[in-house]
Amino acid sequence: MNAPLARRLAWSVRGFAGIVVSLLTSLAWAAAPTPQNQLAPQRMLIVAIAEKADPAPSVGSTPRGYAGLPNYSGSSRSIAGAARLAHDYQLHEVSAWTINSLRLRCMLYEIPPAADRDELLTRLRSDERVRLAQPLQSFDTLTTPSESGATGAYNDPYVGLQRGFSAIGADQAQRWSSGAGVRVALIDAGVDAAHPDLHERIAAQRDFVDDPAAPAADDRHGTEVAGVIAAVANNRVGIAGVAPGARLYAYRACWSTQAGGSAARCNSFTLALALGAAIDAGAQIINLSLGGPADPLLEQLARHAVERGAILVGAVPPSRRRDGFPLNVPGVIAVTDADETPPGDGVLAAPGREILTLEPGGRYDYASGSSLAAAHVSGAIALLLQLNSRLSARDAFALLESSAAGAAIDVCSAATALRRSGEACRRAALAAVPAREAPRNR
Repeated sequence: MNAPLARRLAWSVRGFAGIVVSLLTSLAWAAAPTPQNQLAPQRMLIVAIAEKADPAPSVGSTPRGYAGLPNYSGSSRSIAGAARLAHDYQLHEVSAWTINSLRLRCMLYEIPPAADRDELLTRLRSDERVRLAQPLQSFDTLTTPSESGATGAYNDPYVGLQRGFSAIGADQAQRWSSGAGVRVALIDAGVDAAHPDLHERIAAQRDFVDDPAAPAADDRHGTEVAGVIAAVANNRVGIAGVAPGARLYAYRACWSTQAGGSAARCNSFTLALALGAAIDAGAQIINLSLGGPADPLLEQLARHAVERGAILVGAVPPSRRRDGFPLNVPGVIAVTDADETPPGDGVLAAPGREILTLEPGGRYDYASGSSLAAAHVSGAIALLLQLNSRLSARDAFALLESSAAGAAIDVCSAATALRRSGEACRRAALAAVPAREAPRNR
């Protein structure tokens, strides 16, 4: 037998052995698959090892799925290495995926019932095989419970109720740009792609939560944010988005935490999958209307997205702290609610209170919070990117910060500056409309 063939056979045997060990470990645990929103985060770890290619092409195998979630197994060497790691620490592999851009194979592990998670993390971090070890962390969308005019150039019947739309000058900026063709990744709860005001706006949709008992189309938060960014304009239906020509890539990484409410929760695993998908899709803008603790894996992915030229937009939490994900990543644009407090240094402000937007099932209602403020900024940047596709995050921030009218951004003035046009923005007075006239749940 020649040496190259012998080496290929050796790697195949090792890879097969690793898979066998992993399967035996899984059988020993006898755990029933559980959707992401039913996992116990305190019993979960994310561990990453180097993704090393096999020395020679090997026969492909079918990825091992978990509750319908993607499982990108990686090379035989990485599979075997992960299986040995799981065996050594008595961990149960819930799912695994490869992040090609970071050359990492990540595993979502469940720890043994009697194990101490912190002690396990300390041991794993000192293991030379491990590139990263962290808890599975939780993140929350940033909306608050709802308490309760534009120009005549639009035939959308509720556009006059969109105070945020007019307040940032989106109606005037749309004389020059609709955000046509700009790729906006929405990493959030599910989006109701069947909503008539999102017709043909969703370029791609993926579910990384995958819970049949909680359909993505029932989530409110994702649909609300999508509506602010890209609701169809001049379709004689509902409202108009800030960038109605943008193409939305809707990645469900969060799930609703209350029946009928817009609050939603995500975790490190689902957000990592969604961020990887957004990077692979070449998203120009990534909207992250959510917040949580610092997270090493998510920070690596976000930094990589920034380095590749994506513009990341994050929402400032009620605490106003910026030391958690995603705002602790350099280059991420932080956005606060202009109706709450002054933005402060390095922060943009946009309308975030009582914002009329879309709801699942073809409905409309008001929503509040910095999640909606971030959506206004993502839409505004999409308008600017159509005018100059080479615009960087720093450029977009500078344009919106310097042209702000009062506290809130003014995308019309930013677009005027970008175009170097002498044509001034024609700002329309915003008519006060009593809340009772709003089309709630229609």
